Amino acid sequence: MNTTPERIAIGMSGGLDSSVAAAMLVEQGYEVIGLTAHMWKEGSRCCSIEDVERARKVCWHLDIKHYVLNGSEPFEQNVVTPFVKAYTQGKTPSPCIVCNEKIKFGYLLNRAIQFDCQGLATGHYARIIQEDGLYQLHRAKDLTKDQSYFLHRLSQQKLAHIFFPLGHLIKQKDVAPYAETHKLPITSRGESQDLCFVPPNEYGNFVESHCDNIIKVGPIVDNTGQQLGTHRGIHRYTVGQRRGLNISSPIPMYVIRIDAPDNTVVVGPREQAMSQTCVLQDVHWISGQPPQEDGEYDLRIRYRHNPAPARIHLAEDGSVHAQYLSPQFAITPGQSGVIYHGDRVMGGGWIA
Repeated sequence: MNTTPERIAIGMSGGLDSSVAAAMLVEQGYEVIGLTAHMWKEGSRCCSIEDVERARKVCWHLDIKHYVLNGSEPFEQNVVTPFVKAYTQGKTPSPCIVCNEKIKFGYLLNRAIQFDCQGLATGHYARIIQEDGLYQLHRAKDLTKDQSYFLHRLSQQKLAHIFFPLGHLIKQKDVAPYAETHKLPITSRGESQDLCFVPPNEYGNFVESHCDNIIKVGPIVDNTGQQLGTHRGIHRYTVGQRRGLNISSPIPMYVIRIDAPDNTVVVGPREQAMSQTCVLQDVHWISGQPPQEDGEYDLRIRYRHNPAPARIHLAEDGSVHAQYLSPQFAITPGQSGVIYHGDRVMGGGWIA
């Protein structure tokens, strides 16, 4: 009988979730090694030199090996450069989704396999369920922390080698007491909704610093074409935005469309920012195949959006045409539309 424990790598940022996930795997008897990829400059969140040191302390406490990988080149090529390009095209990108697909479960997973590991674990809140010969991606038990939206582009090949130790926890608040009980040396940084590689509220400046000749003022107009103000570059605006428009209007106005070729931001009252239809392109299906026929599913158009019922039509070109049963606010080009059947993630694509 082979009593050698399975060898699993875990992506570690030094934060609470990945540290607890690592401790849980050690407690379950796995041979665990910590991997931290240095992906961006100092001062960023979750992939900097400071985070490497935090992760190293946790690994030392758990008595597991820790390796630091240089992922800066693939990160810039696959995440940062497309992020900047999307904003210049009037889109609002979802870089965390690309990072999960190409970096965490691309570059980092490949390195884990090279370290003779069975696979890669992370502190994500999601579940992988094997059924009928397929790996299914499901929402986390704690829906308030569910991160399946960011993971919908994972393939069957990758899901076979991925572990989410926290996905089955009923409440995320159970994680902090676990860390305290196991005396994990974690320095709390609090939660942030900002990107790890962009300082808070600095999206526009970041794009400008990485793209020459981008600062272009232009008109802010309503749906009739009447100019209401001047924008500071379309990369500083997103569909659904209300604050920072600096226009004079007797009613609240929202960005309803960004016309990149004409360098124009179009605004209107909230009802004009509502829509029932969208098209998803470059669609990825978790099973490897689309559903056999059109049907009604739940569609989620951004991370903080509650999935809402929509009728899904599969087009011949592979795109998905979605018709919500009720209007939704700010369906935004560049974001991901993720299709759910109950708690199961079917797949998703980029909103055109």
